[in-house]
Amino acid sequence: MNPLAKLLEAALFASPRPIATEELAALDPEASPAALQSALDELREHYDVDGHGVELVEVGSGWQVLTRPEYTEAIERAQMAVRPQKLSAAALETLAIIAYRQPIGRAEVAEIRGVDVGAVIKSLHERGLIDVVGRAEGLGRPLLYGTTMLFLEQFALRHLGELPRVDELSIALRRNGEQPVLAADVIAAADGVVAVAGAADATPDAPTA
Repeated sequence: MNPLAKLLEAALFASPRPIATEELAALDPEASPAALQSALDELREHYDVDGHGVELVEVGSGWQVLTRPEYTEAIERAQMAVRPQKLSAAALETLAIIAYRQPIGRAEVAEIRGVDVGAVIKSLHERGLIDVVGRAEGLGRPLLYGTTMLFLEQFALRHLGELPRVDELSIALRRNGEQPVLAADVIAAADGVVAVAGAADATPDAPTA
């Protein structure tokens, strides 16, 4: 690898979070945007072609070196991974609704789920997965919620357009070992409303990352 690619690799390896392209550029102010992108491409190809257990992934607004999904189960079994808490089934359902219907208010989420979601929304907000993005028109102008950049990072998405189709979502949740949600058994969509249920192994207090 060229020196710039090695420098980027060192920075990405040392960082616990995705690093934005602008931040990576600060590592070598003399490098042009084209040279920076070429170095990132070289690093990604290096991991892919040479058969490494990690890969370079564009996540949210930045880049991160992640464990390849096929190895995460073994790492988890050996309890070697430091992961954030898994989401409970209720939190998973609520987060899925917000992700696909944002901006959306608490009352609408509660109507879709059929139960009060105040505590769950508060928990998701405290975890930084959702945030207030505005207010609805009408009586009381209720708060509207949407997902955050941390949500994109946790689910290894560059932008919301990469959200899986409803019929793919359960597979995606099981496949990506860097996500806080391990599985969702049932996904249904009706009239544009997403409902997720039955995340049997998505317990609220188990440590994960």
